[in-house]
Amino acid sequence: MSTISLHDLTFAETEQRLADDGLARHHARALWRALHRQSELDLAARRDLSPPLRRWLDAHLHQDVTLDAPTINAKIDSSDERTRKLLLRLDDGQEIETVVMGYPGRFTACLSTQAGCAMGCVFCATGQMGFVRHLRPGEIVAQVLHAQRLLHSMGEPGLRNLVLMGMGEPLHNYDAVMKALGIITDDRGVNLGPAKISVSTVGVVPGILRMAEEQCPYNLAVSLHAATDEERSALVPSNRRWPLADLMAACRTYGEKTGRRIFFGWTLIEGRNDSPAHARRVAELLQGLDAHVNLIPLNPTQGYSGRTTGEAVVEEFQSILQDAGFPSTIRQRRGIDVAAGCGQLRASKAKRQSEALE
Repeated sequence: MSTISLHDLTFAETEQRLADDGLARHHARALWRALHRQSELDLAARRDLSPPLRRWLDAHLHQDVTLDAPTINAKIDSSDERTRKLLLRLDDGQEIETVVMGYPGRFTACLSTQAGCAMGCVFCATGQMGFVRHLRPGEIVAQVLHAQRLLHSMGEPGLRNLVLMGMGEPLHNYDAVMKALGIITDDRGVNLGPAKISVSTVGVVPGILRMAEEQCPYNLAVSLHAATDEERSALVPSNRRWPLADLMAACRTYGEKTGRRIFFGWTLIEGRNDSPAHARRVAELLQGLDAHVNLIPLNPTQGYSGRTTGEAVVEEFQSILQDAGFPSTIRQRRGIDVAAGCGQLRASKAKRQSEALE
């Protein structure tokens, strides 16, 4: 018998699923509230649910409907006690990472959208492990609910921001990602505002154009890292498929159709892309765009020998961008001691297991 996860369903689909089994559709609101607003996993213990709904759950849960409840294989806290990384095991044994990062007055979760990644960015631990599979919408939603439960256990009110910058390329898994975000932003559930959500891409041009055409309300973040095709292809192999001319044309189309600012990420690697000349080329590339540049000091990985750019060089790079009229932020480095860069915890675990077998 085939099963479907309740976490995969939108509110309308949940209503319809219950109606198909003879339940009045108003029961969907109580079920949705328990699943999404209250992050409940033990529905059988919820005596506040109506008798008809409890009978439906008794008959169907773990039979033809299920929940996405990945187990925590590892959880490590940074020394600043503000960043926590979760290594989550999915039903088929695949492992993904979710990071909860604390800043003054707010918490942000970084979500995975795939197990592994096909993009192959050389400095990214996930890119170094290759692609395994896409995540379903419910597996993406479940990461948010894990983060909510963690924060509530700490006495915190919950998440304020989401970034889809963890394992995987979100626009390579477009349909599942957008369905998951629709569930997360539904005001009957988690109710996180679309303006608080950023979708990151290495430059999947068809996905950017689709976001523009569909007027997606989420922030678009483009991982740039280089301003010439030769340099970018060496760091981001997908640039050979979608070179800079095509990527920037898609970004301009996105800006024209949506009127939204685009956030460009630039990972600074000592001696590779951090010179004043590089900064000036970035400014030239972005001319005419409503753009904000996030400067990201390299998070070193075991599979890449690049080194982190020094603080003074980062500040000079930022100054050049700002003088050219582009707002720029130097991203705070969070969780370095807990391998918070995407894929690092999974990679380090795999390395330890390999060494144990030798």
